[in-house]
Amino acid sequence: MIGIIDYGMGNLYSVQNAVKKLGFETITSSDPDALAVCDKLILPGVGAFGDMMENIQASGLYDFIKTWKKPLLGICLGMQSFFESSEEKGIHQGFGFMQGHIRFMEDPNVRIPHIGWNALEKNQDHPIWNHCSSQVYVYYVHSYYAKDMDPQDLVGVSEYGKMKIPGLVIKDNWMGCQFHPEKSGEDGLQILRYFLEEF
Repeated sequence: MIGIIDYGMGNLYSVQNAVKKLGFETITSSDPDALAVCDKLILPGVGAFGDMMENIQASGLYDFIKTWKKPLLGICLGMQSFFESSEEKGIHQGFGFMQGHIRFMEDPNVRIPHIGWNALEKNQDHPIWNHCSSQVYVYYVHSYYAKDMDPQDLVGVSEYGKMKIPGLVIKDNWMGCQFHPEKSGEDGLQILRYFLEEF
């Protein structure tokens, strides 16, 4: 059973549909007791970092997520929550699963927010690449990105202007996609499949 964490923000329907398309049962819930029986969890997110963390706290989900030991996939804002802090609309603390901080994307030569398809390049060897095509393109929607992270956690990157965007991060039981795998075509589905079947 795959649990999709509902804290009042996030593209739950499209994530749920993608997981079901890959043949997995899902439960979407804000109840830690209901989510605790799941084999793996997905933390999606759309919106502002501070609102997300506030909603997670108000829902009673913070301690549950913080102490979860099984596989956890963070998508977009969900991935950003894995880091130490974000500067989006003030300074906000994340879960601190990974070293690094969420910063505003600053480059006058490209459009911010970063919306659309971009190549996802291999930063290091990892079994996940065995599931992907030779040229991976994924779909992004974001204005903030992770900086000062541990290079050992960085699996895939995208170039956008002068910026190196951490697109795919993996550490211990945490896997994060800054892009939306559920909106990224066949490669996105294969990345999601890797999490569901092998991670």
